[in-house]
Amino acid sequence: MTTTETSQENHVTGATIWLTGLPSAGKTTIAYELASSLRAAGHRVEVLDGDEIREFLSAGLGFSREDRHTNVQRIGFVAELLASNGVKVLVPVIAPYEDSREAVRKRHQSEGTPYVEVHVATPVDVCSVRDVKGLYAKQAAGEISGLTGVDDPYDEPADPDLRIESQNQTVQESAAQLYALLTERGLL
Repeated sequence: MTTTETSQENHVTGATIWLTGLPSAGKTTIAYELASSLRAAGHRVEVLDGDEIREFLSAGLGFSREDRHTNVQRIGFVAELLASNGVKVLVPVIAPYEDSREAVRKRHQSEGTPYVEVHVATPVDVCSVRDVKGLYAKQAAGEISGLTGVDDPYDEPADPDLRIESQNQTVQESAAQLYALLTERGLL
């Protein structure tokens, strides 16, 4: 075996898979389901959960447009760093603003790191019924404001790499759809 063959064999392609969508759309659930499948297939995987990031990496940031942008850029930086080192990075983070997501995509492109944007396009009425964290109920009761997609903007991706309508399929089907896209793109 030549040195070139050895290095190609040992090269592991990392990628950032960013799942954007409204609160309670199913982003995190799909990400963890996909992570399980990827790990079972022998891939190195990290899930950068938005809630955990806010607690540890972005503690102190609020929910103003500027703070949300800063949070997304921090997550994008960590994701690209991991992905450039052969990790499949799943990022289930709302990232409500198109310009913030585009800045993350450009960072990946400038570094030559694969980036896949997935829009978990669950309608707000379905999300509000799921209401995993009770945010929609709190917003309806006037306890909170600035809820993405309700009284704060959410810029739907115009041209995501994949659009998942989680209300029309199981979590396993959603994860399998994304797994198939990654395979098709040569990332697995």
